Formats: sequence, C-alpha cells, structure tokens
Amino acid sequence: MTADLNRSDRAAREWSAWAIRRVEADATRSADTHLLTVPLPREWNIHLYLKDESTHPTGSLKHRLARSLFLYALCNGWITRGTAIVEASSGSTAVSEAYFARLLGLPFFAVMPASTSPAKVALIEREGGTCHLVEDPAAIRAESVRLAEESGGHFLDQFTYAERATDWRGNNNIAESIFGQLAREPFPVPSWIVAGAGTGGTSATIGRFLRYRGHPTRLCVVDPDHSAFFPGWEHRDPGLRTATPSRIEGIGRQRVEPSFVPAVVDRMIHVPDAASIAAARFLRTTTGLSAGASTGTNLYGAYRILCEMRETGTEGSVVTLLCDRGDRYENTYYNDDWTAAQGLAVEPYLEILEAAHRHGKWTG
Repeated sequence: MTADLNRSDRAAREWSAWAIRRVEADATRSADTHLLTVPLPREWNIHLYLKDESTHPTGSLKHRLARSLFLYALCNGWITRGTAIVEASSGSTAVSEAYFARLLGLPFFAVMPASTSPAKVALIEREGGTCHLVEDPAAIRAESVRLAEESGGHFLDQFTYAERATDWRGNNNIAESIFGQLAREPFPVPSWIVAGAGTGGTSATIGRFLRYRGHPTRLCVVDPDHSAFFPGWEHRDPGLRTATPSRIEGIGRQRVEPSFVPAVVDRMIHVPDAASIAAARFLRTTTGLSAGASTGTNLYGAYRILCEMRETGTEGSVVTLLCDRGDRYENTYYNDDWTAAQGLAVEPYLEILEAAHRHGKWTG
C-alpha cells in the first residue's frame, strides 16, 4: 500500500513538473511584447509609450495573468493530471485560460452570462474551452464554485488570486519588462505608468514593483463608467458596489475586487465610456494601431497626464498598455450604430484628443 502511494505521489509530482515546464516554455516561446512609441511634437520632450500586450499568443494582456494563475495553482498542488479548470469570465481571460488548459490536456469551462456574444463564445471554443452559460450575471461566481466542486475541478478565481499569482518583484513581469525596454530611451524611468483595473492584478504588480525597486514613477489607474474601483478608492470604501456592469470589456467591476490594492495607486482618473471608445478610434486613425476600448481608457488618461506635464513644463515619459486587438470589437466599439444605440457620443472626445495630441492642451 505504501509503495503504491509513493508511486502515485511520484507520478503526480512528475506530471506537475512536466506541466510547469510546458507553461514556462510558452513564456520562452512568446519572448516579450513590444514597447511602441506614439509620435508627439519633438519640442515637448515628452515621450508616450504603449506596451503592446495584443501580441501574446492569445491576443491580450490576460495571457500573462492566465499563465501566472496556472503556475500558482500548479505549484500549490490545486491542479493535477485531469483536473477540470473553471473560471468566471466571458472575455479575454477565459480565452487565455482555455489556451493553457489545452496546452496541459485539461478540460476548461468558462462560466459566462447567457447574453455573451457568439463571437466571444467562438473565441473560447476555438482554444478548446466549453462555455457554461448562466441567465443571471450576478450568479456567475457562485455557479463557478458549484461547477468546480461537482466536477472535482479547480476554480481559478482570477479576481481573488490575480494580485498574488504574479511575482511582483521581477521574473519578467510586465513592470520589469517595461523598465528593461526603456533602458536606452531618453527617460528610462517614466514619470507615470497608466493602467486600468479589471481584477486589479496588473496595477498591484506595477505598484509593488515601483516601490520594491525604489522608482519615483507614479501609478495612475483609469476607470470607466459604472465601475466600483474609482469611487471605492476615492472614498476608501472597499465594500462599495455599483448597480450596472461596465461597458468597457476587460476593465471596470461592480465591486472592488480582492486583487485590487488601493495603497499602491497614486492617482485614479474616471474616464467616460464614450471617451474610451473615442480614444481607441483615435489611436487607429493616428497610428494605425487597432485596439479595444480598455486601451482607449488607458490612452485617454495618458493624454490627460501628458497635457498636465506640458502645462507645467515637465519633461519625461508616460507608459500605458495596449490591452488587446481591435478586431474583436468591430461590431461594438467601432460600430456607429452600436454606439448610437448605447447613447454614446464619441465626437466631443475625439476633439479633446486631437487638441491634446497636436497642441498638448487638455480641453476636457
């Protein structure tokens, strides 16, 4: 009996070691994402950079999170051979997690609202995942827990574990990557890094890294309409809730998620949804780069900050994130009929961005 248990334990450890190597090999194959420049007038001596996370194998910033969540669960012994993987997500996180589950030969279930678009379902299924649709969006987490328990599987729970799954001290996390790529730039230590919050994991990683390395760089978190993060941070109320879900996919939540670490955030900016969409469109027409509206939220906040720098005569650099590709949103954020149906007027914000980009003046 003891010998059988030892053999079983050895087999489990060998599978775990193999799985970790497989996930780490993905990081090695993927190399790093590009740090792109947004052209601004040279005389300003202000540099704006976009960390292009859309070039990951699954096309978004969430690829990093999914890899970290799998490694965390594997090293904790929560995922073993044949474990069913469950996540509460209808977007990019589920796409990326389905990719890693397939890499390890594990079944993956994305628990999603029944209203989720067929295009999103198709993206998850393309990566080998199964979509478990729920009528009540508020019940998604509870349904994920139930499904994991009934299947003997593991609920990845991105909103709880995002801030602890990533090594914020280094190990080529997104913050370390940014600073490495800035090393030969005119301002290798940026004045600001601007990021949105979905789980809160990215802002937690960046904020902790800045403090760990002793950088004076400040962290600004931008937040869309209907999200609890900004009012929760402003009023120091972690229990704050909002009534309506965010329309900006990938960021904004109705509650302040456990992975959000407000103490490492230096500033927050509320960005209207129409401004987020306008900034995504402005990026496409100005640079040819196509991205989703969460990138637009980031960019709108970054332009506001660089205009403030311009007004005070401050030189330096600002870094923000290109979160995912715009081709996922041709029927929504890039569709005039959709924005009109949502009551979103983007034109006034396009004018604000044009003035910011050309003249360094914030007219918002």
